[in-house]
Amino acid sequence: MPEYRVFLDTRAVFAAVFSAPGGARARLKLGESGMISVWLGPMVLQKADEVFQRKAPDLRPRLAALLHQARAQTGPAATVEAQARTAAVIDDAPDARIVAEALACRADYLVTHDRELLLRNPRLGDLPCKVGTPDDCLVWLRRRLIGA
Repeated sequence: MPEYRVFLDTRAVFAAVFSAPGGARARLKLGESGMISVWLGPMVLQKADEVFQRKAPDLRPRLAALLHQARAQTGPAATVEAQARTAAVIDDAPDARIVAEALACRADYLVTHDRELLLRNPRLGDLPCKVGTPDDCLVWLRRRLIGA
């Protein structure tokens, strides 16, 4: 079975923790089953931890448990060169860094809820990975895993 690398951005991580029946949590379950590999970048982990520590410290153990169960892997930090390349198509520096981290992981799919800066950005079509919502990613994976 081919390994599909699915990268979660910070918003997708939040959605996975807060919504058990949602598409973002389904991605973690697919990682847990070994059907995909779940990836995060160092910046995603840092930002998620900062926000959970500030706004929902009681959920930090759930975050850690879900990522552990999903066998989530942390990829390398984005290089300055990679960030410069992604900044050419993404106007927001933190989002450019997240996309650069996804590319550094060799992600097949970047899962995000960021409609304004990522999902509606037509310049992202040239990336070597797909970018979409958790539900979009499920459709994409279903086509590849079961041919539906």
